[in-house]
Parts: sequence; C-alpha cells; structure tokens
Amino acid sequence: MPFAPSVKRGFFPLDEELQLLAGHFTPSVCEGMTRLGTWMPFKRAVKEMKYFWQVTVTEPTVRRTTEGAGAAYVAVQTAEVEQLERTLPPPPQGPAVQLMSVDGAYVPLVHKEWAEVKTLALGTVGEPVLDVPHGESVVHTTELSYFSRLAEAEEFGRLALVEIHRRGTETAPQVCAVTDGAEWEQGFIDWHREDAVRILDFSHAAEYIAAAGQAVLGEGTPVFQAWLEDTLHELKHGQPEKVLTTLRDMQAEVSAQRPGNEAAVETIQKSLTYLEKRREHMDYAHFQALGYPIGSGSVESANKLVVEARLKGAGMHWARPHVDPMVALRNIACGDRWEETWPQITRELSRQAAQCRAEQRQKRKTRCDELPALAQAPSVTEKTDSPPTTTETPTPSAGLPTSITSSPPATKTPWRPAANHPWRHDPIGKARYQSAKPKGSAKL
Repeated sequence: MPFAPSVKRGFFPLDEELQLLAGHFTPSVCEGMTRLGTWMPFKRAVKEMKYFWQVTVTEPTVRRTTEGAGAAYVAVQTAEVEQLERTLPPPPQGPAVQLMSVDGAYVPLVHKEWAEVKTLALGTVGEPVLDVPHGESVVHTTELSYFSRLAEAEEFGRLALVEIHRRGTETAPQVCAVTDGAEWEQGFIDWHREDAVRILDFSHAAEYIAAAGQAVLGEGTPVFQAWLEDTLHELKHGQPEKVLTTLRDMQAEVSAQRPGNEAAVETIQKSLTYLEKRREHMDYAHFQALGYPIGSGSVESANKLVVEARLKGAGMHWARPHVDPMVALRNIACGDRWEETWPQITRELSRQAAQCRAEQRQKRKTRCDELPALAQAPSVTEKTDSPPTTTETPTPSAGLPTSITSSPPATKTPWRPAANHPWRHDPIGKARYQSAKPKGSAKL
C-alpha cells in the first residue's frame, strides 16, 4: 500500500474571498482578544475571554494575537510616515490653540534592562475656566491623542510625524509646547513647530526651587513652608527674574555665613543653572493671561496611564520588539480611537495573510517547475558517453602500475523491513510480504 504524502497547513479559498483574518478565530473574537490584551495582562485576558465569549484560549495565543495586531498598526503608521515624506500632502487644519507635550517613561525589558518609551501628547486648548475654591483661572485640554515609541530622539521625532500631520499641528495658529525642559524635547519642538510658545512645566520649576530652599531652611520646617509658598506665588503671578534674584541672594548668604556648607551651595547652584537656562520659558503670568496651559500634566498622565499602567506591572519584562506594538495599541485605546483604527489593522493583517499565501503559491509553483527537470536528469546508474574513469594501482606481483576500469555501482535492491518491524505483523502488510517473498525462503 503506498503512503500518502504529509499535508501542510494552507488557506481556504473562501477565507481570502471573504477577507477573513488568518487563524482559527472569527473577526469579532480576534478583535475582542486584542482589545482585552491591550487593557490587561494576557493571563487575565484568558479568563475574560472564557467568561464573555465562552472561548477557551491560551496565554501565548492572546499574546501572539495582541502583539501581531500591534505590529500591524506599527507597520501602517511607518508606511504612512514614508508616504508623507515622499508626497508632502497638505495637512488638515489644526485647532486655534494646540497643546504639544513630550516626555519619556522607563519600562522593564528582559535581561534586567530598562528603556525609555517616549510619548507625544497633543490636545486642543480650551477657554480658561475660573476655579472658584482657589480663585484662579484653570485651562483644560480636550481631544487628547498620543503617540509612543521605544526609539532614540531623532527617530522618534521622525515617526511622530504621522500623528503631528493627523492633528494639524503644522497649520494650528498657535502651539503651546509645555515640557520639563529636556534637551531632546527642545529638539523635537524645533523639528515640528519651531515657532511654538515654549513653557517650562510649573511643577518642574517648583521642584528645583523647593530643593534650593530645603538645602538652607530644612525640609518640612514651618519657615521653609512659608518661604516656598511665597516664592512660588511670586513665580506664578509675578516675574521669574525676582525669584532668580532670591536664589542668588540665598546662595551668597550661605557662602558667606556658613563656610564649609558646600552641599547647600552646590544644590542652589544646580537649581539656578537649570532655571536660568530656561528663563524665557517661565513667564507664567504672561502665559496665563493669554489662556495658555503652564503644566505638562497631559503627557505625564500619558506616561502613567498609557505606558506604565500596562507595561510596568508586577513581574513584567518585555522583549524589545514587543514594546512598540503594545504602546501603539495603548495609544489608540486610551485616545478613544479604537473604532477608527481597527479597520486599518485588519486590512494590514489581511494584506500580510495574502502576501503569505502568494509566497506559498510561488514556492509550490517553483517546486512543480523543477519536477520535470529532475525527472529528465540522468540517473547515477545510467550509461553516459563519458569514458570510464581509470585509476592506477600497483600490481602485487610485478610492482608496476596497471590501468583498470572502475567498477560500476552496485544495483540498488528493494528495501525490505526488518524482521521485527511492526509492518510484518499487520494483516495487510503480512499478506503482501508473504505474497512477495520468494518460494523456499526461510520463515520469519
């Protein structure tokens, strides 16, 4: 009985016609699995899949499906960046006042490594609203969207073009860039909106002022608390130059009256260096009068809610190639853009499946084209027109070299199973063997 060749996994033609995703799951189950894997640990998503869909899956399946969808969206956005760079289409109209904020958050990788995921937050700045309990105007930012990548600053700035273009940052009449003052963040602003109003996050400025005051007045003392409150009020509603003068006078007083207290002097100098370099970004009274935000809470919240809440859980360690797919899905989930973006992901997954099918068909076609050539190739036992090869070997009797023709290869005999092979004990195999066995042969 001839053996049937092994069958490999393939694609059902109707799947391609209906544009179904590759795999064993329906489109709704695949989307639900991806969405759960975006919001919660994969192990927890397995339980929720069984509860809501009555579908039993394994943790690796949820991981593979979620990260595959995220990788597809990363590919979509990267291809769009390349198209924007190539075609330079006109951007859509941006809001009257737009917030731009960038920052980084560290996530744990495998092999005890840590890497910084950079995040861009874009939003529409609304009209100031009076905060009655505090008697101050508060600026709220709406329509927040995010873009995150594990990349160096230059590459991140290039890839973020896809979100910058989508939100109309290039055409917004006014852009407020609120950051913590890092150098790479200033380079990002130079790249996309050099004319943006640069604002140092008020909380970061307050931290450096507080550090200088604690070094002299002591941490948590009543004198320090009163001094800090007055100084921050002056910074927020007065002139930053007056605050810088206060720090300079404090440094001079400590150096003169307390010789040997180099640590306090060094702390004050560090704060002064940081704040003096960003003097133009601390005109908070002017910024508030124009209705601009003075805090980078939008991007700092993004670091916590978009990145760290999913990628920095207990016991989590991520392989570097899996970080971008996860943060890409987190961007659309936390930005309430899932319904808008999921069709793009499914189209990319279908394109990848179609490409895989085309490659498999090409491989099969190549093998079929090679079969006739292999069938016409001469066998090793066939005679050819080439002369027989000769070798010289010494004759034992005479000691002289003699030319002899190499012997032809031995005829290949049919393969026979061993005496203890299970095939011989099978009824069909035993019958065929007995009929094929020459008469007079020994019984097994």
